[in-house]
This record gives sequence, C-alpha cells and structure tokens, in this order.
Amino acid sequence: MISLDNLTVSYGGWTLFDGISFLINEKDRIGLVGKNGAGKTTLLRIITGEQQPTEGAVTINGECTIGYLPQQMRVADTTTLKAETEKAFDEVLHIEAEINSLTSQIAERTDYESESYAELLHKLNDLQDRYHILGGDTREADIEKTLLGLGFKRTDFNRATSEFSGGWRMRIELAKLLLRRPSIFLLDEPTNHLDIESIQWLEEYLKNYNGAVLLISHDRAFLDNVTTRTVELSLGHIYDYKVPYSKFVELRAERRAQQMAAFENQQKLIEKTEEFIEKFRYKPTKSNQVQSRIKQLEKLERIEVEEEDLATLNIKFPPAPRSGQIVAEIKEVGKSFGDKHIFSGADFTIERGQKIALVGRNGEGKTTMARMIIGELEATEGSIRLGANVNIGYYAQNQDDLMDGEFTVFDTLDRVAVGDIRTRLRDILGAFLFRGEDIDKKVKVLSGGERSRLAMARLMLEPYNLLILDEPTNHMDMRSKDILKNAIQKYDGTVIVVSHDRDFLDGMVEKVYEFRDGGVKEYLGGIYYFLEKRKVESLQEIERKDTPSTLTTTKEASSGKLSYEQKKEQEKLIRKMRKAVDTIEMELAAVEEQIAAYDEKFATATEYNEADYVTYNELKSRYDHLMHEWEKASYELEITENQ
Repeated sequence: MISLDNLTVSYGGWTLFDGISFLINEKDRIGLVGKNGAGKTTLLRIITGEQQPTEGAVTINGECTIGYLPQQMRVADTTTLKAETEKAFDEVLHIEAEINSLTSQIAERTDYESESYAELLHKLNDLQDRYHILGGDTREADIEKTLLGLGFKRTDFNRATSEFSGGWRMRIELAKLLLRRPSIFLLDEPTNHLDIESIQWLEEYLKNYNGAVLLISHDRAFLDNVTTRTVELSLGHIYDYKVPYSKFVELRAERRAQQMAAFENQQKLIEKTEEFIEKFRYKPTKSNQVQSRIKQLEKLERIEVEEEDLATLNIKFPPAPRSGQIVAEIKEVGKSFGDKHIFSGADFTIERGQKIALVGRNGEGKTTMARMIIGELEATEGSIRLGANVNIGYYAQNQDDLMDGEFTVFDTLDRVAVGDIRTRLRDILGAFLFRGEDIDKKVKVLSGGERSRLAMARLMLEPYNLLILDEPTNHMDMRSKDILKNAIQKYDGTVIVVSHDRDFLDGMVEKVYEFRDGGVKEYLGGIYYFLEKRKVESLQEIERKDTPSTLTTTKEASSGKLSYEQKKEQEKLIRKMRKAVDTIEMELAAVEEQIAAYDEKFATATEYNEADYVTYNELKSRYDHLMHEWEKASYELEITENQ
C-alpha cells in the first residue's frame, strides 16, 4: 500500500535517517517507537508529503488515502461541534447532491432506450455505491457514536467550537479524521487529550478498523492493545518487529545484548590492530603488514550501539517525613462553580502510605478535588481535613509556571537539592532526558514537555509526605514514565495520582476513585480491576447519562449563583483568554510555515549555509516557546471555563 524506499534525511552534516526502507500493508497495525529526536514525527510528515527526504522516495498506491493527526494543529472555531464534525462528510454531501440531481434528470426523461439514458443510470449506480462505501447512509449515527465515544455529550453537539478548550478541540479533529475512513491512519500521540474511557473506545475503534494504522504513542497499554507490529527508529536505522510493544521490548533487549557483544569484540579488534600499527609503523620489514592493517581499519564498518544509561533507573524520592495515620478526611464534599455543578457526595479517608488514583472523564472534577485538598479551592459542600504533619508536594498540569525562566536546567534543581542528592543531579536530569549541553539551557527556552519533565525532576528532590500528581506523564516518554513509576512504587509516603495512563497506574495504586455524572465512587483494587467493574456497570447504565431526568437532577443539585456583574466579568475574562489562545495559534501557524520552508530548502540544499541554520534553530526555539505558551493558555482557559 505504501512503500518507503531508501529514505535519507540530512541537515547540514547531521543525518537523521540513513537509507531506511519498509512497507506498510493493508490492515497493518504498526507502533512507531524510538527516543525523542529519533525522527518519528519527521517520518510521518514525509509519508504525508509535508516534508521531502534528502534521498529516496515514498510510493503510495493510487487508491490509498491518508488520515494524519499531528500532535498540534489549528482547529476551526466558526461553527458548532456537530456542523464542524459533519465536514468529514464533505465528499458524501457532494455525492448526495449529485445523486439528487441525477435522480431528477432521470425522472424527467422518457428516452429509456437511449445511450445517454443508460449512461445516466450507470453514473447514478456508481455514485450510490461510492455513497454507501463512504458511510452516507449512516453518517448521522456515526457522528453521534464517534463524538460520544470521544467523551462529548449530546448537550455539546450544538455548542460553538470556540467554546471548547484546546484539548477538546483536538478531539474534534480526531473525530473528523475517524469519520473520513482513510486507507491508513497516521496518528501522532492521539491519546494526549483523552481520558481513560475515550482511550478504550479509540482502541476498540482502531482494532476493528478496516484500514491500516501507523501510530506514535508513549502509552504502552494503548500500543499493546492496538498494534501487532513495532518499527523502531534508532541511530538513523529502522528495526522491524512483527510483535506488539511489550514483546518488542523483550526482543530488543536480546538484540541489544547481541549488538553489545559484537561492539565489544570489534573494539578489541580495533585496539589490537592500532597497537600493531603503532608498534611496527617505523620498521621497514613490517611496512607491508602495517599498510595492510591500516587499510583493514579504514574499510571496517563500525558498529554503533544506542546509548542507554541503566544507572539512572535507581532514582527515588527522598524518605517521607512521618505524618499522622490519617492523611486526609474528605466528608460529603461537593463543588459547584456558580450554577455549574461539578460533583457532590465525595466521602473517603486517605491513610498514610496509601497510593490512590482519581479517574474519570475530563471536566468531572478530578483536578478540582486535587486543588481542594491542597487548599487552592474551597468545598461548596462538606469538609476536607488534613492530618497531622502533612506536607504536600503538588504537581499541577501547569507546574512549569512556578520555575524561574532565567535559571538554567541544572540551577533549577541545584537550588532546591540538599544533602547527598546534589552529587546525583546530572543522573536525575539524564533520567528525564536532559543530557550534555541541555543542562545549561535556560528554562525560558525549553518546550512545554521539557519544562514538565524538569518540574517533575525538581519535585523528586524535596521531602514531602503527600504527593498529589495531576497528569504527571503527559509529556514523558516511556523511559521517563518507567523511572517515575518505579520511584513512586518505592516511595514510603502517600500518593494521589490523577492520570489516564493505565500502564502507569497498573501495579502502583491500590484504590481508585471515579468521578462520574456528578458523583464519586470508590473501587477497592487496582486500575484494571476498576476497568473490569466499569464494563459490567456500564452495561446497566446505557443511555442514562444524558437523559432529561439526569440533567434535571444535576441542575437541582447545584447550589449558589453568580451575580450578574460576576457573570459579566467572567465572560469578559474568558473572551480575553480565548483571544490570547487564538493569537498564539496564529503565531504558531506563521512560525510553522517558516520552519516548513526551511525544511524544504534543506531537503534540496547542495551546500551548508550557517546563517540559514542559525535562523532555523531560532525559529525552532521560538516554536517551542510558543507551544509552551499555548499549552499554558489553553489549560488556564479550560480551568476558567469550568469555574
């Protein structure tokens, strides 16, 4: 279906891909993996034609259609959710209009035996076949099923798209992409903005999809549940495994062991050969042998092994200062923002050493509960009481805002580290992907993902006994997530985690609290126990969540109303924040165009121009900074809209 033939991508003297080739077949389910910077996103862009390789070609079957979901994209905001989603059926609507036109023409004709009449019938038949293939008959049902599956409610269908936060607007684009039914999906981190239920729905959709899937994800469970083949990018080469991700990890370890053995043998050979050359270089009787060994070294193809620092896997949180046995008591707690009811009836006790998860659909109150426990928000109903000597470390989704942009990466940790841990700061930074010159970068030039990782690394240095972590793995690759999970499992304090990453939560938490439909329910078990129980319960709850009675109950449960002046102020603030998000998105689009122009220029360049690369790197830094600002502004807008 798609053939990648000897692709090479070079930037100046640096090679990203070195003659890579592989085939994507119909119904393939491929996970594309590799370290950050290995070129995964670049490969997707080359397949779509957005970027050209330095050498090689991509051959696409003439009938193959591609649906590409990048990590970030501009989303239209001039219409309603349903109307925007219906744009996925532009071709269907065009065909529908043609069918209606042909039907009218045929009804008016009486020359039933003529050739032109037969041509009309033939064309109508072809259009009707195409209409059925594209799902024209079921488009309304498909739109509803897809939007509900991705977490929208029926009451959202007629809301303006401009009212949704950045994460929800990305879901709209994902819905449109799924409804277009391309031959192949190219998905770059599709679960970033989804909650657990939506991720599970997307898994089922992709598993049963009739086309091919090539996806990049740092969600191990998602990869295992969707893919059957893993393609790894490493040091400019690819390694193709016909297995899901977890099996790939085992096979990769075996391959790496073989590579290391071969590398070490080659290094011994090189060392002995160089010793011989040095020893007999100036002896005339050995000159032929010396020249022979020199040529042997020149022809030798050097084995490369990707660097892997296993020592950093032992990083752990400092010991937790002892707190009282009861860490927090949540008694009949509820929260409303004006006339918007979030949840009520939360009643549970957190004891010392427990590790619990807060899960549920976006907007149901998980982050609100976390902010109430730390005292940022007050409960509308009930009470929250912290136990004796509780010292809270809080990782928020905008945690990176608390860091000084003028400090370097290393200084950010050095200023809070105390004791022996200071000798291991480089190891800690390395574990969170800051290596070499990265540690001397200023915080203000880091991307959103880099800032989040740095904030988590800093949190690991301070002696807290209650950690509250709100989506801590959003920007982390699998290695960093493993390190963090391992550290939390060994941590002797209390942990509350808000997360949609099932693999991260598996084996780490012993209790799950689900925020759903205005209430909170306790599950005594791990994340997969909760998911199994939810499957059973959801069969009994079909169609319940958006019925009029449910909506009435929700309205009746709300308490307190904003004054007219407060509402006006809030609406004014939201308009201002939306404008800020839109402005950043426009800047991002302009910078993306400039970067794309340079990518195209570099792809065909025959000589190195230093000034171009200086400008290019400045644009990349500007892009990373804008992405951070966009993430921050979108998050703040979402929080404000939920108040």
